[in-house]
Amino acid sequence: MENLLKPVSTTYAIPGDNSDIFLVKQTEKILPQVSTTPPSKPGSVEEALKILRNEPEYDTVKSTLLFLVNRESGFDISQPSPLAAQVVHVIVSETALTYGTVLKESAKTQKAHGKKGKRKVSDLENLLFCLRSVTGLSAILLSLKQSIQKSKDTAKKAVGGFDAQERLSMLLELLAQVIDGPKVIATIATGILSSTESISRQRAIWSEFHGLIAGGKLLGIIAEAEDTINDLSKTVHARSRMSNGTLYSTWLAKNISHWVQRLSLDLDQSWKACAELLSRSLRLGHTALFIRELIMVLVLQSTENAANANSSRLQKLIDWLPSFDQKTFLLSSLTFITKEYLSSVITSVDDSRWWLSDASIVSGCAGLISMIVHTEESRINQVISWLTSSSGAGVGEGVSIRRAVLAVVAKSKSDIETVLEKSLQQFGDQLYIKHTPAMQQEVHAQVLLLAAGYVHRSKPMRLAKMMRSGAHLGLVSNRLSASSPRARFLGMIVGEALSGLVDKEDKKMDFKMDETKTSEAKWYKSLARVSDTVGSLDTLKSKAVFNTLKQAQPRKSKQPRNSEREALRGSSKIVAIEEVEDDSEELSDDDGLTAYAQPDSDAEDSDEDPTLITRNKPMAPVYIRDLITYLRDTENYDRQKLGLQTAGPLIRRKADFGTEVSSHAEELATLLVGIQDKYEMDKFLELRSQAMIAILIAQPLKMGQWLSKTFFDGDYSISQRASILITLGLGARELGGLSTDEMAKSPANSFPAKALPPSMQKTYGPRSIPSITAIDNLSTALSNTMIAPMAAELADKVTGPSILKVRTFSSRMSVEQKRKKPTTNAFAKVVADGFFFPLTGRFFIHLKAYGTTRSNITFEPYLLTLFLKTLSLLLHASGTFSISLPQMTAEFWDLLLSLRTQSIGDIGVVEALLFGFLTILETHADKKGLVDVHGRQMLETQEWVEGVFARVKGGSEEEDRVRMLAAGCLVRIRGVVEKYQALLMGDLASFPG
Repeated sequence: MENLLKPVSTTYAIPGDNSDIFLVKQTEKILPQVSTTPPSKPGSVEEALKILRNEPEYDTVKSTLLFLVNRESGFDISQPSPLAAQVVHVIVSETALTYGTVLKESAKTQKAHGKKGKRKVSDLENLLFCLRSVTGLSAILLSLKQSIQKSKDTAKKAVGGFDAQERLSMLLELLAQVIDGPKVIATIATGILSSTESISRQRAIWSEFHGLIAGGKLLGIIAEAEDTINDLSKTVHARSRMSNGTLYSTWLAKNISHWVQRLSLDLDQSWKACAELLSRSLRLGHTALFIRELIMVLVLQSTENAANANSSRLQKLIDWLPSFDQKTFLLSSLTFITKEYLSSVITSVDDSRWWLSDASIVSGCAGLISMIVHTEESRINQVISWLTSSSGAGVGEGVSIRRAVLAVVAKSKSDIETVLEKSLQQFGDQLYIKHTPAMQQEVHAQVLLLAAGYVHRSKPMRLAKMMRSGAHLGLVSNRLSASSPRARFLGMIVGEALSGLVDKEDKKMDFKMDETKTSEAKWYKSLARVSDTVGSLDTLKSKAVFNTLKQAQPRKSKQPRNSEREALRGSSKIVAIEEVEDDSEELSDDDGLTAYAQPDSDAEDSDEDPTLITRNKPMAPVYIRDLITYLRDTENYDRQKLGLQTAGPLIRRKADFGTEVSSHAEELATLLVGIQDKYEMDKFLELRSQAMIAILIAQPLKMGQWLSKTFFDGDYSISQRASILITLGLGARELGGLSTDEMAKSPANSFPAKALPPSMQKTYGPRSIPSITAIDNLSTALSNTMIAPMAAELADKVTGPSILKVRTFSSRMSVEQKRKKPTTNAFAKVVADGFFFPLTGRFFIHLKAYGTTRSNITFEPYLLTLFLKTLSLLLHASGTFSISLPQMTAEFWDLLLSLRTQSIGDIGVVEALLFGFLTILETHADKKGLVDVHGRQMLETQEWVEGVFARVKGGSEEEDRVRMLAAGCLVRIRGVVEKYQALLMGDLASFPG
C-alpha cells in the first residue's frame, strides 16, 4: 500500500535562518519520478490516441499517422468503432488544425523532390486517409456545426478568445482535401461493403454515408459555414465548389463513374448500393448536368475498348434503378443529347435528301439512345410514351432528336407499328385538334410521318391496311373540319404524304391547294422518306460533329423574303448626315484664318487629382463584333457604358447590311439578357431593352422563337425573364405599326406631388424600371381604350332616347385629316410561328413537367402577370384579320381558363386574366363565329367574371381597376350571349341561370 503513493518533491526550511517564521527560504529537491511522457512511436491504438491527445511534436505526429495507416496492430480506422471515433475526433479537432499548414508545406516539398525518383506518400495524405470514412466525414461536419454555433454565441456575448472565422476556414479546407478527387466515394464505399460487419450494420453505415453525400447534408452545412465566414469577415469570400450545386454534382458524377468502372459485374450488393446512391443524387436539383457528366465520363470520353465495357456497366447500373428513376435518366439523357449534338441542327428543304447531311450525327445519337434503352421493355415503353404523349417528343427542338429515337424504336417492327397506331388515333382526335398547342401538333405530325415511312419500308401491306382503317379516315375529315388553319394544313399534309406511300399515281390524294405546294409542305412530306440507322458512338466522340453543327443552314421556309424584311423593321430608319453651314462664323481680317469656337470644357479636366483623368477613352463600336467585345468587357466601365448606349442604334443600322446582325443575333441576345448592372449606370434597363428590341426587329421570326425558348429553358432570374417578355411585347407592337410612346408614359409620374425631389429620389426613391412600367401602362391604356366605347354607349342609354339628342357633323376635310392612313401589319405574318405559339406551347409543356409547384418559376405571381399581359398585347398587335387568329384564340382562351385557380389570392393575376379575356372579345369582329366555336368557353368565362365582380368590392386602386375590367368583360359577354342565344342553347343548359 505504501508504494502506491510516491512523493514528487519535498520542501524544507534551511536551519539557522533568522528570517521571519512566515518567510522561510525554500529549496526543492527533485526526486526520481516516473516518466509521464508517452513513447514517440505507438505500439497500440490506445498509445496512439494518448500521443495525439498530449500535443506531440511533429515527428511524433508523423510516426503516429504512419502507424494508423499501416494497420500494424490490425486496427482499421476506416471502420466505425468507439476507439476509431475517438482517434478521428482528436485528429480533426487538434492535430489537423495544429499541424495543417506544416503538413501542407511538407507535402509540397515531398512532391517537388519526388519527381526525380519514386514518389513517396506524404504525411498529409496519411492524415487524409485516416479521415476518408463515414466516421471522418461525420467528425468534420460535427466540428463545423459546433464552430458555427459557437461563433453565434460568441457574437451575442461579445466574448473574445475564439477565432471562429479562422477555425471554420481551416475545417472547410480540410474537408475539401478529404473529398478531393474522383476516387473518394469508391474508396469509402468499398470499405463499407467489404467490412466484416453484419448486413444490418452495413446497411446502417451505408445509409448514413449516402445521406451525407447525396442527401444534401454535406452541401447544407458547408453553405452555412461559408455564410457564417462572410458574416464574420469584412469582405465577401467567393463560394467554394463544395457549396456550388453545379460543381458538386459534377464531382459526384465523376466519383460514381470511377466506382462503376471498377465494380465487378457479379457483385449485386455493390451494384444495388451504387444505384441507391445514383437515385438519391438525381434529386439534388442538377439532374441533366449529372447525367451528362456520367455519360461523358463512362462512354463518350473513354477509349473504344473501355467504352464497350463501360456501356454494359452503365446498362447494369440503370437496370438496378427504380422505374421512376429509369424514366428520369432516359428523359434527361434525351435532353442532353438534344442540346449537346442536335439542338443547332436545322435542316434545309431545298433537296428531298436533306436528311443525309446530318445522318451520321443522328446515327451516333441513335446508338447512344439504344445503349441506354438496351432491351429493357419498361424503357422501350417509356420511349414510345415520349413519342406519342401530349407533352413529349422534344417539343420546341429540331426534328433530329425524333429521327434518332424513331431509328431506335424501328429496330422492332411491333414497336414502330405501335407508335404509328397511337399517333394516328391521337392526331385525328377532335379534342386533341381543338385544345392542343400548334407546336405540339407539328411535332406529332413529324413523328407520325417518320413512323409511317419505317412501317412502309418494313411492311407495306400493314401500312396500307392502316390507311383503310377508321382512324386514318377520321383523321383527315376531323382535320379538314377544324377551325384552325394550321390544323387543316397539317391534316392535308399528312393525308397527302400517307397517300403517296400506299396509293398508285392515279389514286393519290391531292387537295389542289397552294398551301400544300409550299417549301414547308414539301419538307413535311419528305419526312416519310427519311431512313436513319443506329450507328456507332465514334461520330459523337469526334470533333466533326461540332463542325457539322456550325455549318448547318436554316430552312428557307422559315425566313421572311427580302421584300418583307423592310416591312418587318417597323419604324427603324437610317438618319442622313448633312453638312450645315453656320453664318455666325466670320473670317478674321488680321491673318485671313478661320476663327474656330473654343472647345467645350471637359468635366474630367476639372478633377483635382490628375491621375484620375482618363485620356484614352474608347471609341464607339462600328461593327457588331466590336459591340460584342464591349459588352463582354465587364471590368471596363467606359466600354460597358458605350456598348450599351450604341447597341440599339448600331443594330438597327446594320440590320439591312450584310449578315452581321443575323450571324451574331443569338450571341448578342445572350449577352444582353445576362448582362448585370455592375456599375449602376443611368438608364441601364432602358438601354438594354432598346438593344434587345432592335435585335428582335432585325430578326423577328428567329429571335422571337429564341427568346421564347430562353424564357422557359434558360437559367435566369425573375428580372431577366421579365426583360425577355418586355422585349417580346414592345417589339411586337413596333412590328405591328402600333405606337407605344403615348401609352408607355407612366401616370404615376405625371403628378409632381407623388415624386420625391431629384436630389432625394436617387437615394431614397425606389429603383425605377421604366420598361416594366411600359408593359403595365400599355395594358392599362389598352383596356381603357376598349372600355371607353362601352361606357359611352351605356351613358347614351341612360340620358334618354336618341331622337332627343343633338348630333354634330364634321366637315369631310376634317374627318379625312383625323383618319389614320392604312398600314400593312407585317407582324401578323410572323406572330404565330415566331411569337405566340412558342410561348403558349412551351407554357403548357412547362406546366405538365413541373405543375404549379414552386419549382415552376413561371408561376411566380409577378412573372405570370407579365406573361399573360404580354400574350394579350401580342394578340392585339396581330390584328383582327390575322390568319392565325382562330388558333391563337383557342390556345389563349384555354390557357386563361386553366389559370383561374392559380389567380386565387393574387389581384395582379386576376387583372391579367380579365385583360386577356377582354382582349379576345375585342379582337374578334365576327362575334357569331366566336360563339359558334367557343360557346362553352364564353359561358365559363362569364360565370368566373361574375364571381370576380361580386367578390372584389373595390376601395383600392388595383381593386377598382379589376372591377372596371370585370364590368367591361360582362358587358361584352352578355351582349353576345343575348344576341346569339339560339347558338348557345346547348351550352346554356349545363350552366346555372
